[in-house]
Amino acid sequence: MAAGAARERMRAPVMADVARLAGVSHQTVSRVLNAHPSVNPATRARVERAIAQLGYRPNTAARALVTRSTRTLGVISVDTSNYGPSSTLFAIEGAARAAGYFVNFVSLRDIDRVHMKEAVDHLMGAGVDGLVVIAPLRSVVEALRGLTTDVPLVEVEASDLFAETGIVVDQRGGAQAATRHLLDLGHATVGHLAGPAGWLEAEARVRGWQSALGDAGREAPVMLQGDWSARSGYAAGRALVGPVQRGELSAVFVANDQMALGLLRAMAEAGVQVPRDLSVVGFDDIPESGYYQPPLTTLRQDFAEVGRRCIAVLLARIAGATPPTAPAIRPELLIRASTAPPTR
Repeated sequence: MAAGAARERMRAPVMADVARLAGVSHQTVSRVLNAHPSVNPATRARVERAIAQLGYRPNTAARALVTRSTRTLGVISVDTSNYGPSSTLFAIEGAARAAGYFVNFVSLRDIDRVHMKEAVDHLMGAGVDGLVVIAPLRSVVEALRGLTTDVPLVEVEASDLFAETGIVVDQRGGAQAATRHLLDLGHATVGHLAGPAGWLEAEARVRGWQSALGDAGREAPVMLQGDWSARSGYAAGRALVGPVQRGELSAVFVANDQMALGLLRAMAEAGVQVPRDLSVVGFDDIPESGYYQPPLTTLRQDFAEVGRRCIAVLLARIAGATPPTAPAIRPELLIRASTAPPTR
């Protein structure tokens, strides 16, 4: 008797144990585990308490055989060392987890059709219910073109190329807001330090900057280009010191906060004071941007909302329903101490 009781205590809890403790049927426990909407809230809470008390873990393999669903989503991304793609990936994983899904992630170093197909085939072989591709580069979009999958696929990128899905940040509108902010302060024109070629969000921010200057009837200065790094921002800043000191430029919109950091250092080393001599606006609102010297005026992207919309669209397609639509997510302009009216 004692040995049997010991074996019972050592046995992993099963669904029947949860049902017995919660005082409900096996089917009710199954509905709770599958987030079925017809379960009474009080009953759901009782089942969830029983699950927590017993430490019950669903047998995902067995459930997949019955439901033909692994509750797993595949995500393909590139260059997760950059703030935008890494933040998007984190937001998608969090939204998937909140919806009761796991994420199987593949990061691509080489971006071409062969490696993209290998990544898709790998995830399909793992039995994912749907696919998400974070596509910050034009080359990723090209690599996806013509590929077919047996499960729904959603492309996510902060670019107006995918505006019809609503899973985008309005990069162009954000750049317009940054440029208009500087023009409204009284600056004659606004320079731009752009992101690298081939990046969709960099291209959209260039379009927004050009559009805002054109709408105001202002001529665009020569555009510089970096690679998203603080190092490239520093090099660009050194190139801009002369025009700033000669009074030819008093404001610059930088395509991301890391490059803005390098530019601020170059200006400080040259004795150019921000914002007295040069106003600077960044993009992204990375966690450190509020602690730059001076604190950086920038655009904040709502990555959490990008993740929620992405998962909502993908799950709707998995269910065969019409995906929800919404306008592009507008970045929020955060005005800090790096911008001011021109003093000359």
